[in-house]
Amino acid sequence: MKIDFANLQYQHELYNNEIEEAILNVARNCNFIMGSEVQELEKSLEDFTGAKYAISCSSGTDALILAMMALDIKPGDEIITTPFTFIATAETIALLGATPVFVDIDEKTYNIDTSKIEEKITPKTKAIIPVSLYGQPADMEAIQTIADNHNLKIIIDGAQSFGSTFNGKTDSNLGDISTTSFFPAKPLGCYGDGGAVFTNDEKLATKMKQLRVHGQNERYYHKYIGIGGRLDTIQAAVLNVKLKYYKKDLSLRQEVAVKYTKSLEKKNDIVLPYVDDKATSAWAQYSVRVKNRDSLQTKLKEVGIPTAVHYPMPLHLQECFEYLGYKKGDFPISEVVSNEIMSLPMNPYISNEDISYISKELI
Repeated sequence: MKIDFANLQYQHELYNNEIEEAILNVARNCNFIMGSEVQELEKSLEDFTGAKYAISCSSGTDALILAMMALDIKPGDEIITTPFTFIATAETIALLGATPVFVDIDEKTYNIDTSKIEEKITPKTKAIIPVSLYGQPADMEAIQTIADNHNLKIIIDGAQSFGSTFNGKTDSNLGDISTTSFFPAKPLGCYGDGGAVFTNDEKLATKMKQLRVHGQNERYYHKYIGIGGRLDTIQAAVLNVKLKYYKKDLSLRQEVAVKYTKSLEKKNDIVLPYVDDKATSAWAQYSVRVKNRDSLQTKLKEVGIPTAVHYPMPLHLQECFEYLGYKKGDFPISEVVSNEIMSLPMNPYISNEDISYISKELI
């Protein structure tokens, strides 16, 4: 038996006629940059999320850059975030000359521990970037209260969580700016790189639209220093098709997660995912914690079950962040989790037979 981790091939086959026709339509029209499909996608994203403004862009990483540039993050500023995330979260902070300030994670949700944020706030702190890890938003109620009390901005790194909710609102409609990624393996993925930023602030939306085209407020007239951060029309065309079926995909992901949990809940040596009562998850990953990860991964691979580790080394221990002066032991929960976490195959199309097989082998 061989199980596909993300099953992108099967998803393409489900919608291949619509997707291939949409791609061909872009090619026939030769409108490869900022074609009508881009505007169509942005309107659909606004309708889906409830956010007033959705601005597509070239990747989830560039979405974070656009958000920070829109908020005038400068060298010397500090931004509080988590060390247990993909590097783009903190890499983009450093790229703009600001300083990532890490806070350890909650041991149950793996998101930022809100009880430890305030002690890291200084006069240089300008924003908080909570990460909606594995598809579940952080405690946005607590984070918003902290931000309001200290006059800080919130940028949500929702690269893994498009379609998730907190207190009934999508995490694309929370904070000052929310970001997401449409990398192919994300819950809503395109056929290359892509992303989006969301806001309810008209001024921020206008600025981010200009920043993504080199700061232009009209052709060849540049109000800001910006980036080339547009989403290709072909990627927008793919997303326009897939977004029509995304609510169904989210529902199927939830069903898969429930089946996994029911199948694995009696295994005492495995820590299962936890979703807060106030939240729903997009289930970008179904990640468990085990003590014997390396040997277990090897065993599972031998029987046709792929796994992945998101993430094997927290950011404060990465070589590129040595200059921040952190050391092993500074964020103990992140360090423990990074040594034990393991993601199982997760996509909307995993069968009951697959889950039963994986559960049987996961001992």
